[in-house]
Amino acid sequence: MPTAIVIRAYGDSDKLVLEDIAQPEPGEGEVVVLQTAVGVNYHDVYVRSGLYKTLGLPGIPGCEATGVIESVGKGVQGLKPGDRIAYVTGGYGAYASHRILAATLAVPVPDSVSDETAASNLLRAMTVEMLTTQVHRVKPSMTILVHAAAGGVGRMLCQAAASIGAVVIGTVGSEAKADIAKMNGCTHTILYREVDFAKSVAALTGGAGVDVVYDSVGADTFVGSLESLAMCGHLVNFGQSSGPVDPIAMSTLATKSLSVSRPILFHYLQDPEHYQSMAAKVMQNFQSGVLKAAPAIPIALKDASQAHDTLENMTGGGSLVLIP
Repeated sequence: MPTAIVIRAYGDSDKLVLEDIAQPEPGEGEVVVLQTAVGVNYHDVYVRSGLYKTLGLPGIPGCEATGVIESVGKGVQGLKPGDRIAYVTGGYGAYASHRILAATLAVPVPDSVSDETAASNLLRAMTVEMLTTQVHRVKPSMTILVHAAAGGVGRMLCQAAASIGAVVIGTVGSEAKADIAKMNGCTHTILYREVDFAKSVAALTGGAGVDVVYDSVGADTFVGSLESLAMCGHLVNFGQSSGPVDPIAMSTLATKSLSVSRPILFHYLQDPEHYQSMAAKVMQNFQSGVLKAAPAIPIALKDASQAHDTLENMTGGGSLVLIP
């Protein structure tokens, strides 16, 4: 019997309850996926808690997974039962043993990329692809600042930028995390709890500042991130782990002709061809070693509440996957 984690009310992790669901049948342009690994992201925690009210209740959370196509609906081309695929979706529904998926979201997974790697890192890697090639194209001549450089997205962001040839400065919370960031491409690391990171950036750049700041922290770092920018620099705020950012006056940006953007990955994935192109590039980067994923920690789907508790207690950088 197919099963899924269903949220019927917002709250703590005990709201994640395994239930039986009906055997899915594909409609036109759809496939049914027998899922083998499901990614767990902080976005899922925000959905479960009610901070993000983007999932209608009752609903099945989860934005990414891997699996094998079990059946295909009418009009589906290029996919067949037995194909190994992964996907990322803003439509949720990933915390399940089986699911119906729009065929346009199914991404072929190379043999050299494991189910666990794809399931727990496709969303991260596509975020990095968006940040470094579309929101702000990183070039070899650039110096960039990455906050939370030892975290899951932070590590891959450092890897991608270093592979291009950029100088990467990363902020981290400890010496151990500094070592991790350096192993993943950081040229310089700053222990932001011990020093003023904006002053450290100024010292490292001879007062010039950085071309772009990638800031997933939000409230605690936003002002310092602006201070760290060079003339005509760009602050990319793509997360708010420390809380939302206060409104900013346009005159503040005018002091150095700065720009600020707040990208959302799913807005960049709306066009199916663009989505597939980004996903294919990500899979190539995993195959070539440009992107290296940390080993994933498997947890049974029925223990999704344990996975959320583990995620909220982690110090960053690791990957969790639910195994149906």
